[in-house]
Amino acid sequence: MDKKLIKGNEAIAEAAMQAGCKLFFGYPITPSTEIVEYLSKHLPKAGGTLLQGEDEIASINMCYGAACTGARVMTASSSPGYSLKQEGLSYIAAAELPVVVVNINRTGPGLGGLGPTQSDYFQCTKGGGHGDYRLIVLAPSKGQEMYDYTMEAFDLADKYRNPVLILADGFLGQMMEPVELKDRPAVELPAKDWVTDGCAERAKRKIASFSLTNEIGELNNLYWEAKYDNIRLAEQRWEEYETQDAEYLIAAYGTCARIAKTVVLNARKKGIKLGLVRPITLWPFPEKAFVPYKNKVKGVLTVELNTGQMIEDVKLALECSVPVKLHRRLGGMLPHEDEILCNLIDQFNISADREV
Repeated sequence: MDKKLIKGNEAIAEAAMQAGCKLFFGYPITPSTEIVEYLSKHLPKAGGTLLQGEDEIASINMCYGAACTGARVMTASSSPGYSLKQEGLSYIAAAELPVVVVNINRTGPGLGGLGPTQSDYFQCTKGGGHGDYRLIVLAPSKGQEMYDYTMEAFDLADKYRNPVLILADGFLGQMMEPVELKDRPAVELPAKDWVTDGCAERAKRKIASFSLTNEIGELNNLYWEAKYDNIRLAEQRWEEYETQDAEYLIAAYGTCARIAKTVVLNARKKGIKLGLVRPITLWPFPEKAFVPYKNKVKGVLTVELNTGQMIEDVKLALECSVPVKLHRRLGGMLPHEDEILCNLIDQFNISADREV
């Protein structure tokens, strides 16, 4: 086991190779470009192949074709580029192909800017392209998790025959932190008895998503619905911090969750019993994490780098049993611990000394 000081993007690239990724198709875009750069240098040495497509549309469809052979495949992009991949991702999900996708968020809408944001939450957790499909979405909050979650993403993709998305922001992608480069853990996975590898010594196989009749279309969608329900029940993940006696909660993921931990400590110094629930899977959203707090806490503040997207899932998980408010920063700006705490005090009329 080795430890290196590397960027979050480089941690993702290194983890992909350790996980056995042999094929990468992508197109460079800031702030995710270091993933392509790192793999272009190191993946061929590990016996893999990197191909820069002419654009993001070509790259995601190259992933479709390569995944049909059973190889471990990955692509990476940032918000505008990720948008271009949506049709391909819909096809990949319908064809039940294991592909790992990385989206290092940058600001929008439109061309936007290069700063960190979480404004792709809806797009990434509600499908993104056409049809009723879902990607498993993992949200790291530090460099080590960029590495660990990427490695695990390949196993989840193979386990469920489903695309898995690593969703982070430009801050996490660019920040350098010490990361332990762990070996790939032994995981029992289903046999890939569906691959189309050109073998002539077995029955013919085909991978497709077209439904020839409405009746077949409904059966296919019912099958996918049951599959996603299974994932929803089995794969909800979250972290709790100082929640054992919490009267108020912050809900935050990614970079915001890192900041929120300091807010929690500062609040407790002032006598405010504040805790943090950090979703790790954004889909399936960890509804189970919030169930114990229905009618128990006095309020929940979501901290997001958007105009309020995850807050909808938090309200649904709590079934509107608790007041839920929003603290947000936009356009690449990050919130300060003090402003979050002051907003919490204001939103819920908490009696506390404002001097932090």
